[in-house]
Amino acid sequence: MPSLADRRRPYRLRRAAAVVAALAAIGALTAGTSRAEVYAPPSVAPAAPDLTAPALTSRYAAVRDDIGRARATAERVRDGGRARALSRFLAPGRTFLSFDARGEGRAVEVVGDLARADRIAVVVPGADGSLTNFDSWKWAGGGARALSRQAASSAPGTRLAVVAWLGYASPSTRSAAVLTAGRAGTGARELRRFVTGLHRVNGRAGIGLLCHSYGTVVCAKAGAGAGRDGAPGLPVDEIALYGSPGTTLDDAAGLRTRARVGGPLGRRLDAVRTQDPLRGPRLRPRPGLPGVRRGPVRRRNGPAQRLPEARLALPPQPRAHRARP
Repeated sequence: MPSLADRRRPYRLRRAAAVVAALAAIGALTAGTSRAEVYAPPSVAPAAPDLTAPALTSRYAAVRDDIGRARATAERVRDGGRARALSRFLAPGRTFLSFDARGEGRAVEVVGDLARADRIAVVVPGADGSLTNFDSWKWAGGGARALSRQAASSAPGTRLAVVAWLGYASPSTRSAAVLTAGRAGTGARELRRFVTGLHRVNGRAGIGLLCHSYGTVVCAKAGAGAGRDGAPGLPVDEIALYGSPGTTLDDAAGLRTRARVGGPLGRRLDAVRTQDPLRGPRLRPRPGLPGVRRGPVRRRNGPAQRLPEARLALPPQPRAHRARP
């Protein structure tokens, strides 16, 4: 009698063919619709490993000037959604480490005092991230601010800085790029570089990565790549993977880090086996993972809503899985 896997194989093949056909149709519809780039390159390079605490104030000001110029361009070309988003970026008190208006855009925002924080949480978003939706509660900026508020409520007095890190070209869910780890590889190099810079700015703070959806692939590749060729492992204390489509790693040891790791691992990264390329299976986070309450994760919630208690701001708790370097 054929096994269950054998009986399901024809269905999986048909599903794979349907996915490929849908992506081909999307490609045909969107081919030739790209417009010439109207936004100027940033005057401030992405945060480098040699960034220091004394340079933060001047960097925030320079990046703010870049945002202002990009908003003026958006208004000139009548890019209303972008102009409104960038106006919010320029609200008093907001601080950005880096910004690039080209394409869908990149932005790295800091919520809190980065140089004096006891703990730093870095929110690494998934697919469809852009400047236009950055401030939504579902995405990096809105999620980072919600997490900061939750931490202040659950752990008053803890000095936490939260970084909304849209520091890579987030793939569109309407493209084939979301079904591969290609964008994640480039993002991983940028993330390793950024984490190195954080240690130069604040060498005392513990650092946690909160990686969502396709962002879990970025974090996994950042960890896997950090331990090669004699390079040090990824220097963070916590890695939370949630809403993951699969990390392309077999187990936590592949992360080459001493960080406490929570969430699903495995090679799954395709639409055929996950029912949805970004949803993946419901998961129950490991009970000791700071920042994640035990329970199912649902796609309708954004990063902060998946962390109903912002325990990443608290000292590490027992029973979390540890990866080996």
